[in-house]
Order: sequence, then C-alpha cells, then structure tokens
Amino acid sequence: MTGVLLTQYSGKIVGPVAWLLGHLMNGIFNVLNSIGLPNIGLAIIIFTIVIYLCLLPLTYKQQKFSKLQSKMSPELKAIQDKYKGKKDNDSMLAMQEETKEVYAKYGVSQTGSCLQLIIQMPILFALYRVIYSIPAYVTTVKNAFSPLVDELMETSGGSEFLQTLSSASQYKGQFTNASFTSGDSEYIRNTFIDVLNRASTPDWNSLIAQFPDLSTSIENTHNLLNRFNFFLGLNIGDTPMYMIRTAFSDRNFIMLFAGVIVPVLAALTQWINVKLMPQPSQDAKIDPNDPSAQMQQSMKTMNLMMPLMSAFFCLSLPAGMGIYWIAGAVIRSIQQVVINKHIDKIDIDAEIARNTAKYKEKMDKNKSVQQMNRYANLSTRNNSLSAASKSAVNEAEKEESLKKVSEIYNGKEIRKDSLLAKANMVKEFNEKNNK
Repeated sequence: MTGVLLTQYSGKIVGPVAWLLGHLMNGIFNVLNSIGLPNIGLAIIIFTIVIYLCLLPLTYKQQKFSKLQSKMSPELKAIQDKYKGKKDNDSMLAMQEETKEVYAKYGVSQTGSCLQLIIQMPILFALYRVIYSIPAYVTTVKNAFSPLVDELMETSGGSEFLQTLSSASQYKGQFTNASFTSGDSEYIRNTFIDVLNRASTPDWNSLIAQFPDLSTSIENTHNLLNRFNFFLGLNIGDTPMYMIRTAFSDRNFIMLFAGVIVPVLAALTQWINVKLMPQPSQDAKIDPNDPSAQMQQSMKTMNLMMPLMSAFFCLSLPAGMGIYWIAGAVIRSIQQVVINKHIDKIDIDAEIARNTAKYKEKMDKNKSVQQMNRYANLSTRNNSLSAASKSAVNEAEKEESLKKVSEIYNGKEIRKDSLLAKANMVKEFNEKNNK
C-alpha cells in the first residue's frame, strides 16, 4: 500500500481517466524539461489548454442546447399553462407528448446537456486529481524528492519531526497506518514525499535547523523544487494565505500583492466565464414547481457562488491550484466567445426546419414499422383462424359419420335378414329388460 497522494487515484471511473491524464501531464513536463523549462505552472497551463480543446465538441453541444433552450422556453411555458391543474392520466400523457414534440422540433434531447456533463465530470475530477498530486504522476518531480527522503528515512527522528510540520496535519492517518508502522519502505517513502510536497518555506527552514547534517541535501531539494514551482515570481507550492501572512510580518507589499492576486483573478475569471455563458430566457416565467425551472434556479445560484468559492479555496490551497482555475476560466471564456459567435451565425429557423423534417421522417418510419407489425400479427391470427376452421370442419365431418353409423345401428336402412339387424334386436331386448 502506498501514500494517499502518491497513489494514483484508483476509482473505477475517475481512476482510469486520471491515469491517462497523468501520462499526458508527465509527457508535457518532460518536453518542457528537455527544452530547459521544467516549470509546473507552465505545464499546468499547457495541460489545461489541451484538455479543454479536447472537450470543445462537448462544450459546443452544451452551449448550443442552452441557446436553443432559451428559444423554445415560451413554447414549453404555453404547454405547461395549457395543462395547468390537470392531474388526470390522459392530460399528463398528452402534456408529455406535446413537450416531446417541442424538443424534437428543436433537435435536442429532453435530458438536455446532461450527457455532455456526465462525460465531462470524470475528466474534470481527474484533471483536479492530477494537478493536486503532481508527484504521483510526474516522475521527474517525484524523483526530485528521492535523495532527501532516503536520507530522512535513515536519520533518527526524521519521521517524528516530519509529523510536526504544518504540512503533515492532513497526513496524520498515514503515520499511524499499519503499513507505515510495519516498516513498508515504499509506503513510508511516499508519505514523506506527501508531506514535503505540501511543505511551505518555513517548513523547509525548520528541516535545515533540525537536521544541519542534511542541510546541503535539504537546500538542493528545495532549490530544485523552487525551480519547478516558481512561476511569474510566485512559488506556486505556497498558499496565498501564507504569502499574505509573510507579507504582513515582513512588511513585503510585493508578497502581499502576490498573495491577493491569485484568489482575486480566480474569482474574476470565473465571474467573466459565467457572464459569457448563454443565460435562460427571462421572457417566459416557468412554473416554479417544474423540475427544469428548479434546475435553472439552482444553476443561477451556483453561478453566483462559484467565483466566491474559487477565491475562498484559493486562499488555503497551493497557488498552483489557483493557476489551474485561472487558466481554465480564461480558456473557457475564449471558447465561449468563439462558440457564441458561431452559434449567433446559425440560422435557427433553418435549424428548426431541418429538425422538424427529421422528426417527421422518424415518426413516419415508426408508423411504417408499427403497420408492418400489425400486418404480421393479422397474418398470424388468420393462420390461426384457418387452422381452427379446418379443425372445426374435420370435427363436423366426424360427427356426421358417427351420426350415420348411429342411424344405421339404430335400425335405419338395415336389412332384416342381416347380422346387424339381429344384433340390433338383441340390443333393444337388453335395454327393455334393464328398465
């Protein structure tokens, strides 16, 4: 068993996606390293651009649906008003059928963009996993910790002191895990890297003060990680909150600006991105009891809260996560501008006409299939009736034959000197004596 962060996420859905994206991130960093730019911040931006470009077709479909939805909202509202207060089964079925026809007319599914969101969610969660756990996926970054970690594992008190660092608070469970206490070297190594990967500058200074014999190794590791983490004058391994506290204690206003700018930009870019997204039509007031209206209201609330939440989380997370959020919001905003211009050029009326024709063709095809099924069922019934008729004829013929035999046996058309006539006389005699 290995450490939490350094264990590549193994969920059944997100895990394989994170594994694939991890290889992509590792490849991007290796390319940057080969050209002398081994920078995690730059790798995150390129990584985010590649992912969002791959998601562009899904994003386009989602935004196109939003545009069409705002167009068809009045028609859906009219249907809701038509059947308002009617709870009988026939009215509910009729309302569903008319609603279905409106969606078909505009060429969209009643589930809307749910499919696109379902596909995107595992990718976005996996994206977060990879960026938050860089050493688990980027070999070069993990290897940067290895020499120091090996020395700390062999140093008396190394494990105990690591647990006192501020970055170790979220990994306390790993230090008491059975794999750690039993001496699983791989688990211990990964736990050390987890802690050092989140270590702030004061944590590194504390390590040097505690283990002066390892000062050279500690400084070399820290400098190498700083080379990886420094981006536009920021150490993206530090949190903005740490930058702000340091700025106040050192009266360093540049550091204060650096600590404030990341959460502010994260909130601002998220807000711009939300404003660029197609908004639901305000002309038609949808029944608040309608699930789609409730979903729209929830989306509006979430869109307002997301910028504030981004700023709040950016304060306590490494600045690298803020860089990711800012890059993602900027890329989405650019995509949104391009998509909006493209969608605005679409002839909606022509689109509706094509969708209506497709729907009519589909309905005609369904009717043909249903008619063929009826003919097949009718043919089967006819065959059954034909067989039944033949059986009835055969039974009638048998009855007629038996009747004739009975009539013959009962004395009709029997010669008096025949053996059958004598047998008949014996039969009649027995019947009379038995009465």
